[in-house]
Formats: sequence, C-alpha cells, structure tokens
Amino acid sequence: METKSLEERRVESIEGFISSAPIHVIASCIRDEWKKPYFGAVPYLEAMFSLTTVDSPYMFETGRDIIPYFLANATTWRGPMARLIKGELKKRLAK
Repeated sequence: METKSLEERRVESIEGFISSAPIHVIASCIRDEWKKPYFGAVPYLEAMFSLTTVDSPYMFETGRDIIPYFLANATTWRGPMARLIKGELKKRLAK
C-alpha cells in the first residue's frame, strides 16, 4: 500500500475546485502557494487577478495573451500544486 504525502493529498483535494475556478481565483491560489515568484511572472500574475476566463479582456489583450506569458515566466515554480495549476491553465488555453 502506497502512502501519499500530505502535499499530494492536498493537491487531490482541490483538483476539482481548480478545474472550475475563475482565473482570478487561480491567481489567488498561485499567490498563496508561490511565496517568492520570479519577477518576470509577477506582472502577468497581477493581470490574471482581473480575468474571469481565458477570453476575458485586460487592457488591449485577453487571458489568451497573458496566461502564456505567465507560464513562460513560471518555470521556476515547481511541485505538485504548480503542476496542477499550470496544467489547468494550459488545458483552458487549448479549448
């Protein structure tokens, strides 16, 4: 019998929540989880607080423009929660 780490159980418990959460709620989760974000990701993370969906407008762009830039600058954020959230953002962009 394989025992799961506390982090793995925590990720499993919020997986369904993340899959239906608006982008600004996901941004809040990122802020809570990523204690020292890479400086290049910060402006895109801040912009994500204004988004509901990937098609939501932000100034002259949409989430489809902002989220890929965030993901490109979030490569130093690692771990089970990072994989879950980045995977969800990529899935939404693919729709």
